[in-house]
Amino acid sequence: MSEFITTILFILFGIVLVSIRQINQYERGVRFTLGVFTGIMNPGWRLVFPVIQSFQKVDIRTKAVDVPDQSAITRDNVSVQVNAVIYYNVVRAEQAVITVEDFRYAISQYAQTTLRNVVGEATLDELLANRDMMADKIKGIVAEQTSAWGLNVANVELKDIKLSGDMERTIAKQAEAEREKRAVIINSEGEYAAAENMAKAARILSETPGALHLRTLQSINDMSSDQSNTVVYAVPVEILKSFETFVQKNVNEMKSKNN
Repeated sequence: MSEFITTILFILFGIVLVSIRQINQYERGVRFTLGVFTGIMNPGWRLVFPVIQSFQKVDIRTKAVDVPDQSAITRDNVSVQVNAVIYYNVVRAEQAVITVEDFRYAISQYAQTTLRNVVGEATLDELLANRDMMADKIKGIVAEQTSAWGLNVANVELKDIKLSGDMERTIAKQAEAEREKRAVIINSEGEYAAAENMAKAARILSETPGALHLRTLQSINDMSSDQSNTVVYAVPVEILKSFETFVQKNVNEMKSKNN
């Protein structure tokens, strides 16, 4: 009798020994009994009895899914290639195992489709200027669908936006034209400001008695400081005007006498 009990205990010990399963801290175990879901196995040593029970480990750490290059056409008919990366983690292990066959493959495929659709709804300028907004839109769509699979989408980032060689050259020419346009505008604004200042200075000199003489003397002084300069003195404008008035007066008097 004692040998029988010993044999039974040895068999039970062997069953328990082969039934022990280890669940790591970053994992959860989904247990099935006779094919029916019967609970979540938390980290530690857990018993899974052979034949009648089975389990599946699920890693709950955040994972990065690389979305490969996707060819898409923007709303303004520009062909682009876009790739992205999606960060997600499992929040309900039982749903990730039961509701979808392979949640890793499923989220990758759904992200690729969503990426193409979102790019197709935007223009090229919107895609290049609002990458964060596009990424948030993709995140919202993917998160809404995958929440039913027990997944949480933490973030989505657009990595690269590739254009054809012809389109890159076109954009480069457009950028160069914009820079030239800004340069011409800035130059014209500078010339306009300089012309305004010169006009103000001329008006002040003409309205102030003796100002033109002082300005002439200052210019002569500046030129005479360099001995290599050859200075030619011009007759002041006021003298020329006086001479012109004198000549005109004499001409008028001669005409009066002849008449």
